[in-house]
Amino acid sequence: MEVQWVGVEFPRLGPPHTAVGLIFSMLLGLWSVQALEMSVGKIPFLQAVNGSTVMLPCTYASCIGIEDLYFNWQFNDNGTMQKVCDSVIASETAVPHVNIYRERVEFVGKNHNNNVSILLWNITFEDGGQYTCFGRNPKEKGRNHSTIFTLIVVDELRVVDNTLTILIASAVGGGIAALMGFMLLKNFTLYVLARLEEKNKECLVTSSGIDNTENGLSGSKADSKPTPKKK
Repeated sequence: MEVQWVGVEFPRLGPPHTAVGLIFSMLLGLWSVQALEMSVGKIPFLQAVNGSTVMLPCTYASCIGIEDLYFNWQFNDNGTMQKVCDSVIASETAVPHVNIYRERVEFVGKNHNNNVSILLWNITFEDGGQYTCFGRNPKEKGRNHSTIFTLIVVDELRVVDNTLTILIASAVGGGIAALMGFMLLKNFTLYVLARLEEKNKECLVTSSGIDNTENGLSGSKADSKPTPKKK
């Protein structure tokens, strides 16, 4: 008698490099979450009039905090990066001492709420272009990040012609008002017709009752005969 053995095959985990790749991806994702981020806001550009004063916004964010954060502003002058200012922020609550390398520049961020914005006084057409806000955090093993803000200098701000927008809004508003008026008139007409129909029904019922009463009285008079006297 031949005995057959039945074995259970366990699933294989795959080659070792697959597990290593998975672990590396998880660590990379965790590292990205904790990474330094510099931001100039949702609108990364500004159009300003020649001679005005403007602020170039920039803030930093880090999930694990900062320690001796280095930041700077640079201006792209036809492909040549010129340093505008730079400094080192010891901690989130420290007010940095900023080095200024260009005229008419003021640091206004003061590190309040992670703010490292700068102010440009009396701007000229030469000030127009791209400004880069850069940061490097040693607490994240030198992790760095940068973002760009574009300044557009013009003679005067263009007045936006809102005539078409006003016409469209007026047409839409008029259409809505007309539709509401039509619905009100329709409901009022239906109400009046319903009331008239109800009154007509009441009149018919009343007239029918009066006719029945008169017919009953007439029939009673016609049917009533004098009682014959007994002899």
